[in-house]
Amino acid sequence: MYGKIKDQLQKELADIKAAGLFKDERIITTAQGADIAVNTGDQVLNFCANNYLGLSNHPRLVDAAKRGLDTHGYGMSSVRFICGTQDLHKTLEAKIAEYFGTEDTILYAACFDANGGVFEPILTAEDAIISDSLNHASIIDGVRLCKAQRYRYANADMADLEEKLKEAQAQRFRIIVTDGVFSMDGNVAPMDKINELAKKYDALVMVDECHSAGVVGKTGRGVTEEFDIRGEVDIITGTLGKAFGGAIGGFTTGRKEIIEMLRQRSRPYLFSNSLPPTVVSAGIEMFDMMAETSELQDKLHKNTDYFVGKMKDAGFDIKPTKSAICAVMLYDAKLSQDMAAKLLDEGIYVIGFYYPVVPKGEARIRVQLSAAHEQAHLDKCINAFTKVGKELGVLK
Repeated sequence: MYGKIKDQLQKELADIKAAGLFKDERIITTAQGADIAVNTGDQVLNFCANNYLGLSNHPRLVDAAKRGLDTHGYGMSSVRFICGTQDLHKTLEAKIAEYFGTEDTILYAACFDANGGVFEPILTAEDAIISDSLNHASIIDGVRLCKAQRYRYANADMADLEEKLKEAQAQRFRIIVTDGVFSMDGNVAPMDKINELAKKYDALVMVDECHSAGVVGKTGRGVTEEFDIRGEVDIITGTLGKAFGGAIGGFTTGRKEIIEMLRQRSRPYLFSNSLPPTVVSAGIEMFDMMAETSELQDKLHKNTDYFVGKMKDAGFDIKPTKSAICAVMLYDAKLSQDMAAKLLDEGIYVIGFYYPVVPKGEARIRVQLSAAHEQAHLDKCINAFTKVGKELGVLK
């Protein structure tokens, strides 16, 4: 049975390799951080993790995870509504709601699950979803699982969004859905203008804060803080797997009735195991840390401003960004792979991105800054990019 499809798969894989576009997984042999070791034995600087606040191996979170293991065990062996809810889960949900200024929170195994399970329980074929064209794949999949009418507007284009909202007046309920920070470009959604249009055309607003929570806003409370609309957005989804400790776990936070309906009907919540106590305990500690100080956010913003400024001065084509993502545009897929490989030889761990992760002809290396980076790390990375950029003809 497997023979014919095996031949086809082998051919397609060989074609990917021949084009220089095969995705090899590099193996890290240390904890996640700014300095890491790979299985070749080399020590390299990591500039492609979502470890924005440098918390992935923070001692306070490691200790909190151990406490959770000691007090509440290893795994839950159940979904939430059967016997998978501990006091820790309710505490973390309350802290997330407090952090974002919302009414209630529901936890998921990942934000992919949160986005996949948010639309179908609350919208029907009578309703409309108006989605940004560059929204994350998890949002796209969630929209596909729902029978609501679908509209798509050009990335952060408010004139196009308004046109789609006018068209969607034919539907019962409308929801505008956007990433807070678009993960491949690093640009921030204009949430103030989106919010104004939502009020004008009677629409709900949902924002995915995966790459903006902990990063954007003076104290890292995301795009609602950045645009002074805290408490006005109806649904916020996010992850514990990036700035917030870098482990796993997602959440939806927002209006209490919406969250309650998700508890009743959201399939990824109802049919997936509850988050393990170690992750939840560390998450609680992390939000306590966020409430104490914005020192890590301050350092991240300083690092990002410095790095982006120096890269532009060197002559690189950088996408406009207000986040910790610096998209170094190369446009050619193979060039992005070759440059990432040469940068690894220079001790800089980055990854080239190309179609289908980004549109055809939009290949780039996405550099992600962290509060764990020191200026010496940033300078080494900038110097390596400049050296390799000249070798490959990216820089003149």
